[in-house]
Amino acid sequence: MKNFNKYLINILGPITAIIASLIAGAVFILAIGKNPIEVYNILIAQTLGNSYGIGQVLFKTTPLIFTGLAVAFAFKAGLFNIGAEGQLNIGAFATAWVGFTLTALPSYLLIPLCLISGVLGGGLWGGIAGYLKAKFGSHEVINTIMLNFIAAALVSYLVNEVYNVPATIHSPEISTAAQITRLDSMTDLFKGSPFNLSFLIAILCCGIMYYVIWRTPFGYDIRTLGSNRSAAEYAKMNIGKLVTYSMTISGAFAGLVGCNFVLGYKHYFELGFSEGAGYIGIAVALIARNNPWAVILTAFFFGILEYGGLTINTIVPKELVAILQAILIFFTIIIAKIFERIKLKPKVAFNA
Repeated sequence: MKNFNKYLINILGPITAIIASLIAGAVFILAIGKNPIEVYNILIAQTLGNSYGIGQVLFKTTPLIFTGLAVAFAFKAGLFNIGAEGQLNIGAFATAWVGFTLTALPSYLLIPLCLISGVLGGGLWGGIAGYLKAKFGSHEVINTIMLNFIAAALVSYLVNEVYNVPATIHSPEISTAAQITRLDSMTDLFKGSPFNLSFLIAILCCGIMYYVIWRTPFGYDIRTLGSNRSAAEYAKMNIGKLVTYSMTISGAFAGLVGCNFVLGYKHYFELGFSEGAGYIGIAVALIARNNPWAVILTAFFFGILEYGGLTINTIVPKELVAILQAILIFFTIIIAKIFERIKLKPKVAFNA
């Protein structure tokens, strides 16, 4: 029965929240004089009704998987990482820097180096927040907020002053040897969409997080820290190291966002490229309840909303997507609490 309660919350909760948010969104659509059925039909037809739309949705999904994993990993350790936006910016710029600097290297060396640089850049930025938390007790929320601003200022300076391409807000282009293959170059599916092989890297990262969290002693320590810090202290776990390592790994996941845009799409780092993916990752992790496999499905739903909002913005205001996302988070929290309070425990008879 305990497992049943768990699955009820993890599966029915998010599904119910999605349905409730769509119903609430329909009310907003009616309020502006539009037909919600027509709007939703167009949204689905343009996103899932053709291979180009599916490619666009999967392209939007990819960075949300990375940032969802980043936030979820920190949550597992009882930490609230809202710094994925800064971590992905540092990681993406590091990815681009290697790509446009080490141009003499062949693909089989340059692409892995670009990916590693993204991991190291994001990990470093997350690790700073973790170290400050472990060493001085400063709250990771404040740390990551401040580091988001610092990251934005740093990459802006680097793009505009150090590696400036005149009349643009992006870095120099990376070497062709650093570029990741787009799927439309391999198949007629997804023709014209920027969907690329970094999606497979994101799926691989879900498997890595699952393995680390559920199949390693380190993951056991992380889960113990996240569920009961007092128990972790009683077991003589090194709390400081766990906090620092958790935030570093969390930032490393976010740092991989750049491979989707930099290596697989535009082939340069551009200011503002993320479109808030770091913050949306918080919602993805929350709705997925920090389950790495559920992150894929949740990110896919947000990918539909992200691209779908562009297809219906001539009919309804583009802010509708933001409203749907906010309502979805709101209902997720409420419904999860409702399911947690449902008394489904079996009655136990005791013999006198």
